[in-house]
Amino acid sequence: MSNDSVPPPDLAAATVLLAAEAAVLTARVRLLRGQLAEVSVRIEETARRLNELPASSVMADDEDR
Repeated sequence: MSNDSVPPPDLAAATVLLAAEAAVLTARVRLLRGQLAEVSVRIEETARRLNELPASSVMADDEDR
């Protein structure tokens, strides 16, 4: 069986497709980095608030669980 019936790959189209996929992935990475930064800020704010609580309040919360 010969491979004569299989057309050669369209490298230009494949390159364009890969470039488009790379652009989409790059945008998604930027979005995820932004979301991660927001979550990090929220975690830091929560940790700061927890550190500001009196020790008795923190211990009472632990006992309630």
